[in-house]
Amino acid sequence: MQETYHIRIKKDYAAAIIEDLQKNDAVELLPDKKTFEVPQWQIDEVRKSKEYYRQHPEELIGWDEAWKLIKTD
Repeated sequence: MQETYHIRIKKDYAAAIIEDLQKNDAVELLPDKKTFEVPQWQIDEVRKSKEYYRQHPEELIGWDEAWKLIKTD
C-alpha cells in the first residue's frame, strides 16, 4: 500500500530540493484537495436537506443515536 504525505515547505532551499526530487521522478506533486470542485447537484441537495430539517427539526437525531445506528448496520 502506497502512503501519501502532505508537507509544508518553510524554506526556499527546501523548495529547490523538492523540485530536484520531482525532476528525478522521486516524488509526485499532487494538487491540494481544496482544488476539487463540488458538483452543483450536490450543493443543491445539501441546501434542500438543510431547508427540510430546518422546517422539521423533530426528525433530527443526536450524535449518540446516530453512532449507534452506524455501528449496528
